[in-house]
Amino acid sequence: MANSIDGYLQQDIECEGLLECFYGLKELDLVVFDELAEAEEALTVDEVAERVDRERSTAYRSVRRLVDTGFVEREQINYDQGGYYHVFTLTDPDEVADELNRMLNDWYAKMGQLIDQYREEYDQPAVAANG
Repeated sequence: MANSIDGYLQQDIECEGLLECFYGLKELDLVVFDELAEAEEALTVDEVAERVDRERSTAYRSVRRLVDTGFVEREQINYDQGGYYHVFTLTDPDEVADELNRMLNDWYAKMGQLIDQYREEYDQPAVAANG
């Protein structure tokens, strides 16, 4: 029942549960998110990989999913002699909350339409028992 709306409403959901619920993030993504949240400065993928004890490619995929969802921002740092690297930080929580609200409102409107369709389709006049 945990996968049903009713099941979710009966559970105690933490903030990170929103990320998982809205975007289907994996457990590692949530761990990476927490590490970025706790970091005092932006982290490279190598630093993330070290903190979560995973290979660089695995950490990169998780960071990439977080960037794609908008929870994490990527900044390019240029070397003076040429070349660059990227660092990652959490997106402003207000921006994320606004996007989550937008998604929730869109979902609510869509569910409302589906409920109306259900009502129209199944709201048939009762057939008299004595005909």
